[in-house]
This record gives sequence, structure tokens and C-alpha cells, in this order.
Amino acid sequence: MSPRQDPVTSRVNAQNEAQAASIGHKPHSSFFQWLTYLLLLPLIALTTAFFGSISLICGLWDRSGNQQHSIAHLWARTLLVLSLSPIRFVGAEKLHLHETAVYAANHLSYYDTPVLFACLPFQFRILAKQSLWKIPFIGWYLHRSGQVPVDQSSARNAVASLNRGVQTLKHGMPLVIFPEGGRSADGSTKPFVSGAAWMAIKAQVPLVPITIIGTYELLPIHTYHLQPRPLAVVVGDPISTEGLTTRDADALTQRLFETITTTYFKHQDPV
Repeated sequence: MSPRQDPVTSRVNAQNEAQAASIGHKPHSSFFQWLTYLLLLPLIALTTAFFGSISLICGLWDRSGNQQHSIAHLWARTLLVLSLSPIRFVGAEKLHLHETAVYAANHLSYYDTPVLFACLPFQFRILAKQSLWKIPFIGWYLHRSGQVPVDQSSARNAVASLNRGVQTLKHGMPLVIFPEGGRSADGSTKPFVSGAAWMAIKAQVPLVPITIIGTYELLPIHTYHLQPRPLAVVVGDPISTEGLTTRDADALTQRLFETITTTYFKHQDPV
């Protein structure tokens, strides 16, 4: 269920539309387009296949997931190097305030996942669309490393997926989720669904907002060439769920949405 719109959110959404319009009129560099197709994209594919294969082999004996996660971290760092995009990490000290939490981030690009794997300094599980499990190497890694698929074929299956996420949290494993449910089509932050807040409340763990900046410009949806630029990841203050019930999930989701969207514009480079 989408969060209720209020005047604050309306103003923020108006800013999003203006930002998206500005992004849409930026010219693309033909140099980086050809560089991506001839060099970077093949290297990214080879890197994914290489680290994915090593992760699958480690998965034969790595029951804790530590080795597989370390390999995913190296894969992500390599993809960031190949993107030619420096990254700035703000608020890293807030990641150590709680051992287990739901980390919720805005979703702008395919590059958001490697950005989080590269930046977060601990093992975690991701909650992602079940369709990703069908992608070679990526899907194999997701299955072997114990990530949590979301089956959206029915409401009953979706709730069952969220309950699997709750069990992951109760076993002490942090969870990462994109509450928009998919990548942004125009660079603006879309309304969040309440799954992240619902799981945090059910498990009684904090909800930590993470704002990703720059990945939409780096690799927008429906494009396959990179536009290198500085990236940023901003960790917000953890939001306590102590004493909340699932009836509070929508209000908590709205608070998360406003926090991430406001942070996005605060830290974004001028267009």
C-alpha cells in the first residue's frame, strides 16, 4: 500500500519532477557510450561471471555465507572501478549502532546493488524480485547465498515472502530492501510500499534509511551505456520500531520516504 500524500511529500515530489526533467535533458557522451559497449560492458560481464563462479564453488562448503559475501564485495568494488565513478560514503558510523536492522534504500539503477555491496561493511541479505533468480550467475549467487526472493504473484505469496524476511532478521541477519519495488524510470523517488516497515516492526528492529545519489545518471533504466559521475551513499539516523505495531507501518513508511527524499536533494550535486 502506498504512503498517504501530505503537503510535505507533495513539495518533495514537485522537486523530484523538476530534477527528473533536468536529468532527462542532459546530453549523453558518445565517447562513454562507445567505451561502454566496446570495453566496459564486456569487462562487467566477465567480472560478474568470474566472481559468480567462485561464489558458487565456495557455496559448496560456506554455510555461514561469509566467504560468498566477501566475494560479492570484491565483485561490487570491481564494478565501481569499471564505472569510473568515485563514491562518497556519508554517515558510515551509524551502521554500527545496531547489529541487526532493515536497511531501506531508494532504487535508481542496476548499479544500486553493487554500490550497497561495496559500501556496507557487514554481511547482509537482500530482499529482491524473484525474477532476478532466473539471471545466470546473479540468480545462482542469490540462491546459494541465501538471499530472500519476493514472490509477487499473489498477496498471499507476497506476505509469505515478507515473513521469510522477518525470520532472517530474527536470526540476527541484517536485511537490505528497495521499498520502491523497482528502479525509478525518470530519476525521481517513487512512493514506497510498506514491506520494509512491516518487517522491521514485526522483528522489532530499527529501520535505517540509506540514500543513494548519482546512480540514475550513471546508468538510467533501459540504457546500457555508462555516464561516469561522482556517486554518494548517505546513511540516515536509525528509526526505532520499539512499541510499534503493523498498523503503524504506513506512517513509518511515509517517514522513511520523506527522510530519503529530503536527504537526496540535500546531498545531490547541482545540476
